[in-house]
Parts: sequence; structure tokens; C-alpha cells
Amino acid sequence: MRGLLWLAIPAACCASLLSAVVADAALRHESLKKPEDFANFKDESERSVALFKEAGKVILHPRCVNCHPAGDRPHQGDDSHLHQPPITRGPDNFGAIGMRCNTCHGPSNFERAPGNPSWHMAPIEMAWFGKSLADICAQLKDPKRNGGMTLDQLVVHMSTDPLVGWGWNPGAGRTPAPGTQAELGKLIKNWVETGAHCPAS
Repeated sequence: MRGLLWLAIPAACCASLLSAVVADAALRHESLKKPEDFANFKDESERSVALFKEAGKVILHPRCVNCHPAGDRPHQGDDSHLHQPPITRGPDNFGAIGMRCNTCHGPSNFERAPGNPSWHMAPIEMAWFGKSLADICAQLKDPKRNGGMTLDQLVVHMSTDPLVGWGWNPGAGRTPAPGTQAELGKLIKNWVETGAHCPAS
């Protein structure tokens, strides 16, 4: 009996600790405003800017900017430190020969290594790291700097791309992006529909 009691105490402690961890994660997961929350803006361009600023909570989040580096090495973690081990983007953004991204990153999250079937860095022309939201906004509107996407294609990309969606399922030890991918998609869609105006620099 004493042995069973000894086993029960750690189990109760673990359950309590797990509950606290889950609650903390929920608190850290910010929400996003909905497009209708910006209906009070009478000036459509001001509404457009406000919508993009709300989407900017995701765009500037470490889950996004870490994989949109300004150099040839991605960042990682909530503090956006340089990727360890040191790796380089390679000619196709999937890593260099002998050290491809899928050497460590599988099709899904595994222990400490995040994963996705298409795990890779964004092309250098799509670098966001260290840029202001205004600069990124102008970049997203320029097909030469956004991967050749039209604004309609950008809406689809933000709303449905599984690699973008990883930002809300980043695995243990990483804070998920605010809101949901669907909510981000709606904000970007409404931003486009209101003229795709950008914040001032």
C-alpha cells in the first residue's frame, strides 16, 4: 500500500505540472482580431492599414521571420538566435550539399527538431528578418520580391500553405503564432480587398 501511495504522489504532481504548462501555453498564445473588428474605420485605406498591422502580429512573429532570414543562415527559437548547427541555404533554399534541411527536419515535428514535408528557407528575395512591417508590406506587393505571387495568390498562400500553417503547430518549446492560419488568411484577404495599403515607414 505504501508503495502504491508513493507511485500515486508523483502521478498527481505530474498531472498538476502538465496542467500548469498547458495553461501557460494557452496564455502565451495570443489571439487575432477579426476583419469585422475594423468595420468602424470610415476611411478604407486606414482600415486596410489596420488590417495589415493586425496580420503583422503573425508576420513579425519568430515562427515566420526565423525562416525568412536576411542572410544565408536561418534563425531559430523564440529569441531568434542563429540556427545551430551552422547551416547555409544552398542554391535551392533547402540547404547545402551534404547538409540538406531534411537531414534533420522530417515531415513532422520530432522531439527537438521541427518538421514539415517541405521544410526549407524562404528565398533571399523574400527576406523579412530585421525589416519593418512597412518594408515587408511593400515587399509582399512586389512580385519580384514575394516569390512571383499576385495578391490573390498571396491570400491563398497565407491561408492554406502547410509550411505557413506550421507556425501554429511548432512543437514543444516554441510559442505558436498568434491566432490561427484561417484568421490570418481572412485578415490578408480583407487587406487586399481594401486596397492593400501599407503602414507608414
